[in-house]
Amino acid sequence: MTQFSRTWWGQRFIQALEQFTDVGRLSRGRSYATNGRIISYKLDHGMVQAKVRGSVNPYFGVYKEPIYKTSIILKAINARDWSKVIQNIATRADLLTKLLMNEMPDTIEDAFIELDLHLLPHSARDFETDCSCPDYANPCKHIAGVYYLLASALDKDPFVMFALRGLSREDLQAELVKTPLGATLASALTIKEPNVQPAESYYTHPITKPVQIASHKEFWTGATRLPAPQPAASQPAVPALLIKKQGDYPAFWHKNASFIHTMEEFYERVRTKNKQMK
Repeated sequence: MTQFSRTWWGQRFIQALEQFTDVGRLSRGRSYATNGRIISYKLDHGMVQAKVRGSVNPYFGVYKEPIYKTSIILKAINARDWSKVIQNIATRADLLTKLLMNEMPDTIEDAFIELDLHLLPHSARDFETDCSCPDYANPCKHIAGVYYLLASALDKDPFVMFALRGLSREDLQAELVKTPLGATLASALTIKEPNVQPAESYYTHPITKPVQIASHKEFWTGATRLPAPQPAASQPAVPALLIKKQGDYPAFWHKNASFIHTMEEFYERVRTKNKQMK
């Protein structure tokens, strides 16, 4: 089954719909979006238009598969409120940076809630929907199916949500760059291409320089003296320190005899045997 709303903003869009939409109708709409019943889908100027294949139902006299025209419009935010939202966003570097990098901040709703506004749909009144099907309920299963395609579009491009609210990505970023903080962050995010100069050859050319030597002694010994040799590291004061650090009965030692005492006897045998072999 096709998975919709893979990103957090797509999931929030579906969750927002579930708050004021019948879950059963959304479920049937999901099957419409999954089974390829939505023939065409277009998003332009904040309006979603789609053509959806209906069902043959002889009981209602439908003997030929109908094609229904469906449209969804999300209530746009007016220009004055958008200016206030942009002012709120312009005071937060975290929101500005992500929006200028074409990413959706997970706290973007904060800039809207302070003004009693919402980016994601908040109630059924946010939508203006229409379908040519005979179903009296709104949303019908055809509109619900387009909802899921819209959630999939949001997964691919979160700025679709801004476009549905009346402000395109280009206009949003242009307004953000006009703010003092936005201009500073935009200049920092701009990648400056290095000035590449063509080379005459792929190979380097050796350059000769005159060597100035004060004396033959300096030639052989060098202009500066070598550093003095470092003193040898002192031997540990405690012999067999690594073994003695394990203790008499370490975790890997399962015998009743002391581990240190056993190792002392072992090393004594090796030392005595080596003397006998000389």
